[in-house]
Amino acid sequence: MDDVRVFPVSYDRRIRLTKKMGINPLSRIILLTIGLLIIWQAIVWLGSLPPYILPGPGAVLKTAYQQRSLLLHQGMLTLTETLLGLLCGSLLGVMSALIIAYFQPLRHWLLPILVISQALPTFAIAPLFVVWFGYGMASKIATTILMLYFPVTTAFFDGLRRTNPGWLYLAKTMGGSRWRILWHIRVPAALPNLASGLRIAAAIAPIGAVVGEWVGSSAGLGFLMLNANARMQIDVMFAALVTVTLMSLALYFSVDKLLRMAMPWVNELTCPHE
Repeated sequence: MDDVRVFPVSYDRRIRLTKKMGINPLSRIILLTIGLLIIWQAIVWLGSLPPYILPGPGAVLKTAYQQRSLLLHQGMLTLTETLLGLLCGSLLGVMSALIIAYFQPLRHWLLPILVISQALPTFAIAPLFVVWFGYGMASKIATTILMLYFPVTTAFFDGLRRTNPGWLYLAKTMGGSRWRILWHIRVPAALPNLASGLRIAAAIAPIGAVVGEWVGSSAGLGFLMLNANARMQIDVMFAALVTVTLMSLALYFSVDKLLRMAMPWVNELTCPHE
């Protein structure tokens, strides 16, 4: 069997490679969306479902267009809560991972707290956030932080503790201090893991904001969905749900693009040597 060498390629070359293979990410997303819409419409037709049970995609898109001003107004509030929660939660997760990795005596105390934060059901503790922080934006930000704190912290900490032992041994033999080894070796080596955690956080951050709005709010997409459900306006509810989905996708791909620009040396794709 011929020897095949595998090496990382740049992001630009990955784009050229995917085009050469006939794989267009945008076309794949469009085809997937069309397929899901067809399945959705087929379920409505075959089941003869009334609009108050499951409206078709055409009815939902029509409602979304008619209610675009309302969806935009409520969506901007939810987006603001999402971005603030994502920023605060990511910073808190990064700092927690650094503390756990650097201060080893605290690790046995902080790791159980980290696990407990994930074990707590969000719906169970979200009402407490409303009591503590009120019906305003603060309680929704707190709910968002709770949802994404665990994936960011665990992903970054996992990268910090899996640094190449050879690099650490070489740094110690050259007289590097713990802080310099952490900052100049362990942190750069853990950036790919942190990027993975941030991508997950970007995808689930809108869910945290919406959950907080479900529990207690007077505005936002979650509040709009609750009102639409109470009034049996299922088409409005689906329009708000589609808006949240598009927000999650846009946030995920935006964070992914920023991470690729900030860390161009992190290559996730390998290809055989030509």
